[in-house]
Amino acid sequence: MVATPKRYSILITDDDRGVREALGEIVEARGLRPVLAEDGERALEIVQHEPIHLALLDYQMPRLTGLETLQLVRQVNALLPAILITADATREVMSAAFRAQVFSVVPKPVNPHVVLSTVLRALGRVYGTVDDPPPQPTFGDSTQ
Repeated sequence: MVATPKRYSILITDDDRGVREALGEIVEARGLRPVLAEDGERALEIVQHEPIHLALLDYQMPRLTGLETLQLVRQVNALLPAILITADATREVMSAAFRAQVFSVVPKPVNPHVVLSTVLRALGRVYGTVDDPPPQPTFGDSTQ
């Protein structure tokens, strides 16, 4: 794969540091910019202050689940595409994820190729080709 310029920022939120860093390495190897958060509260802070183009969220985290985090993040950026990662892909979780309009649900343990192709498909669907410059999000604009 050809690396793309580091223009798209991917928010990776997982309470497991090893998983978070491994996911960061996967997207960085493709030329995307990983932005790491250890929990939903930190993810919300990041979205309020940095341009983020896609959120990759672990479902099961302390305090806020990935879907609860997404609900709060979407108050800042209503159209932010999201991918949910979970070891608990029950019918209930899948149903809740799609009601929350996530792009996809990726099962744990994650396959690096599946994660990367899902991220690239989501970016392509929302922003066009990944090689195009991304739009710059406006902070605090929930109509975006």
